[in-house]
Amino acid sequence: MNKEKSIKVGIKIIYYITLTLSMLVGFWHFFVPHLFNWYDYLPMQYENLIVGIDYVNLCFSLLLFGSSLVLIILAKSAFKLNFETLVFYTFLTVVWIFRACLSTFIEPWPLEPVPAAAIGQLIGSVVQALLMVFVTTMLWKTRTRVKCE
Repeated sequence: MNKEKSIKVGIKIIYYITLTLSMLVGFWHFFVPHLFNWYDYLPMQYENLIVGIDYVNLCFSLLLFGSSLVLIILAKSAFKLNFETLVFYTFLTVVWIFRACLSTFIEPWPLEPVPAAAIGQLIGSVVQALLMVFVTTMLWKTRTRVKCE
């Protein structure tokens, strides 16, 4: 197996890993309010606030899960360097970059009550973003090179 083919296989593996992780995070988020008892921290008389939080969380969960699933389905298109599919993957990459920057620089997750969870989310989002940036960069570079040939 030559070096270029090994790189292509590696990119495919990382592509599937990043999307699977992204999809799992989206799926997990459907259950976060109940897992972490969000409603125990909110006064029940603020029903609009509770509904708003639910809407945002559920829409985010569906968008992250659905986008990741669609990109897994479109994997052949991505590896054929289809412009629209690459733009879609790039957008999801930007979402993860934003998440990583948010947790690293803008508003880090509080260490209380569970420091390990906060640190795990920070490390996970940064690693996810870096892996997706790598795949995005490699796909766009390959597309540019192929178009020039």
